Amino acid sequence: MKCCAGSNCRAFESVFNASYAEDDLEDYRKHGPARATRMLLQAIQDATPVAGATLLDIGGGVGAAHHELLKAGARSAVDVDGSSAFLAAARREAERLGHADRVTYLHGDFVALAGEVAPADIVTLDRVICCYPDMPELVGAAAERAQRVLGLVFPRDAWWTRAGVWCVNLFERLRRDSLLFYVHRVAEVDAAVGRSGLSLRFHRRVGILWQVRLYVR
Repeated sequence: MKCCAGSNCRAFESVFNASYAEDDLEDYRKHGPARATRMLLQAIQDATPVAGATLLDIGGGVGAAHHELLKAGARSAVDVDGSSAFLAAARREAERLGHADRVTYLHGDFVALAGEVAPADIVTLDRVICCYPDMPELVGAAAERAQRVLGLVFPRDAWWTRAGVWCVNLFERLRRDSLLFYVHRVAEVDAAVGRSGLSLRFHRRVGILWQVRLYVR
């Protein structure tokens, strides 16, 4: 496990703290994955066999994506996250569910660690690129490691999401917090993925905020 260093990781640790992680874990245990995550998981299972597959869950949070795919028969998972609190919560849940021996947890900025992370059949970025300052670098590194499919959940490119993110970022700046949030153009995300030879298989809007996109090789 490599320690998380640099401004990105300091921001992740500050915002995605133990209190936030505990609330997310409690919600997952009570209600299961969020609606957009459920749609992503279904799209993955419709696109490729999950049994025996390997998974790379980037910014996995409490681990909803890899917990559910391991339940569905995936062989193993790697979870890379810049928040030590969320990694600890995901590990505890893996132990509770009985598949901790099938998950490797790495603490750090995925872009910095990408060269040390093996490719996987399935790669997920569930509500991650909206928190990262260099979307093309992050998405490109993820796409390069996706042997079969890459699944993304990120904010819809709409005026109301941009207005909301502007307000959140203003608040973060007033608090002198270094973590900012982003709404990305779909065409730019598709282009970052497409450079690694993946093509769009599934896309769906989820409520007023999120969208799910799945790419296949």
